[in-house]
Amino acid sequence: MSRSDVLVDADWVEAHIDDPQVAIVEVDEDTSAYEKNHIKNAIRIDWTKDLQDPVRRDFVDQAGFEKLLSEKGIGNDTLVVLYGGNNNWFASYAYWYFKLYGHENVKLLDGGRKKWELDSRDLTDAVPTRPATEYKAKPQDESIRAYRDDVVKAIGSQNLVDVRSPDEFSGKLLAPAHLPQEQSQRPGHVPSARNIPWSKNANDDGTFKSDDELKALYEDEQVDLSKDTIAYCRIGERSALTWFVLHELLGQENVKNYDGSWTEYGSLVGVPIELGANK
Repeated sequence: MSRSDVLVDADWVEAHIDDPQVAIVEVDEDTSAYEKNHIKNAIRIDWTKDLQDPVRRDFVDQAGFEKLLSEKGIGNDTLVVLYGGNNNWFASYAYWYFKLYGHENVKLLDGGRKKWELDSRDLTDAVPTRPATEYKAKPQDESIRAYRDDVVKAIGSQNLVDVRSPDEFSGKLLAPAHLPQEQSQRPGHVPSARNIPWSKNANDDGTFKSDDELKALYEDEQVDLSKDTIAYCRIGERSALTWFVLHELLGQENVKNYDGSWTEYGSLVGVPIELGANK
């Protein structure tokens, strides 16, 4: 798989900005960012409302995903180009989500909103409409999703990559510093996990580092790229970006994202937990 299979650049987006076969989709941590401005013809997916089950902690089911994409005007053959702020943090989460339900034709805008704005490219507040479709999703691809029992079994035998900040990994914080310090009962990390913050995958302009740089990043932290890997963070969104890097850019076959992540694992009774920095 080459980078062109999973990434597009800003020039490509500008050249295809009016193409009805391309859906440009913004997904942000700050769900109000789209309302201020966005790329022309981009539609919004609100990760808090559109992608999450409203009652239980889980994703919308297959039927719910079909309904969402049908209403957004995305067909099975539509090329979906995802982007967002903060180095494509939540756009990568949405990418993994699209793959989970079997949408093959999906890519990330390399650099996301950050690179687009650094290049002083045009933004608008006009909200486009797309004609409704009858989208048909596939059952969830369990080969890219990890659960808590998978994580416990992986301790000491598989790669466990904790992509949170060093302060979260060590147990000093429960969440990123700008968020409320809540949602898990205990701090720390899964034993044998290596701490490689998700932000290290990107250059200063938000684009992904080169393959050689990315391989060195993980190998220098004792991650054996020939082994099965589970990535996790707090709720699975930052680790989705690491999943993208390992699986889509570096071509590692068996990589899973643990979307329960620390808000689940850190509240489980009886599971092993460690404190402190990388050893």
